Amino acid sequence: MPTIHETEVIAPNFKQRLSGVTSTIIQLVPIQRRLGLKIAAVGPGLPESVVRLKFWQLLGLAIPFGGRHQRVWHARRNIELLGGLILKFLLFAPLKLVFTSASQRQHRRFTKWLIRRADAVVATSRKTAAYLEVENQVIMHGIDTHRFCPAENQAESKRVRGFRGDSKLVGCFGRIRHQKGTDLFVDAMIRLLPQHPEWTAVIAGRTTVEHLAFEKDLRERIAAASLTDRILFVGEHRDIEKWYQLLSLYVAPQRWEGFGLTPLEAMACGMPVVASDVGAFSELVVDGRTGVIVERDSLEALTTGIQKYLADPGLLQTHGKNALKHVCENFPLEREAQQLLQLYGRLLEDGRQEKRCA
Repeated sequence: MPTIHETEVIAPNFKQRLSGVTSTIIQLVPIQRRLGLKIAAVGPGLPESVVRLKFWQLLGLAIPFGGRHQRVWHARRNIELLGGLILKFLLFAPLKLVFTSASQRQHRRFTKWLIRRADAVVATSRKTAAYLEVENQVIMHGIDTHRFCPAENQAESKRVRGFRGDSKLVGCFGRIRHQKGTDLFVDAMIRLLPQHPEWTAVIAGRTTVEHLAFEKDLRERIAAASLTDRILFVGEHRDIEKWYQLLSLYVAPQRWEGFGLTPLEAMACGMPVVASDVGAFSELVVDGRTGVIVERDSLEALTTGIQKYLADPGLLQTHGKNALKHVCENFPLEREAQQLLQLYGRLLEDGRQEKRCA
């Protein structure tokens, strides 16, 4: 466990459940440490692979305990930015506050108030940047292309998980709820699978208590279409990269998304993506080359986009190769880590100059 005195950057994670923000922290912190940054996370729900501080150690940031050593507090949620503000202005901790925004909507008054008090603001896409009323820098998320990569032997990987080696799988991963468009995926599969007997659909993700009725309705629709053995719910998995490696096609049918990592994860595993036009998807998927961008909340558009690939193995293979090349060249996680290192370095240098001038 690191000490607070040897830590330059703190990445707070105040949410217990796994989410896109938590996943970003889990992936970035180890790489940033390998690049030489003295960074540690703090909060629940983090694996042993992530170096982290205990909450009580944050008291060491306060003057006089922590001296005037400048540090960066990189928040990715409102509650975490608020925590940094409390440390900075109530405990007089010498912190530079960074806030990453992935939201693509007009911010509420309280959120705007929080963001204006950050020393630097990062937008995860150009669309997100357009909603910010302060100066910001666009740093798009990257993907760990060592973890998310094509299977060495896809047929064997399928057999290990109970599928035929020559089966073709189309997947939709993420929390099972209306916002994520799981129902659109199911309805598209009900239309398409009877015409394509070689394909099976896989739905991976967690269903929280408030969405159990939603999942029950989906299962009933699937049963009514006699497709229970071809549209499968496989639950939530920590080794989700191994499930991506089984797929030939990925579908991201969300009705709303902040950024959305799943298209990158899928393309890094060598498959094209059919994605709705939400979040950063149109900035991730090259329409007509690495996949297809379709109209949001449109079953007709989604079904047509998927059908193109189910009916054309050559297009599926070509766009899959394009997708892998596109992600490896443009979205390696190391690029995101380096851009953040440069931002932290500027802030820490500014802090040192302020100290010398004081």
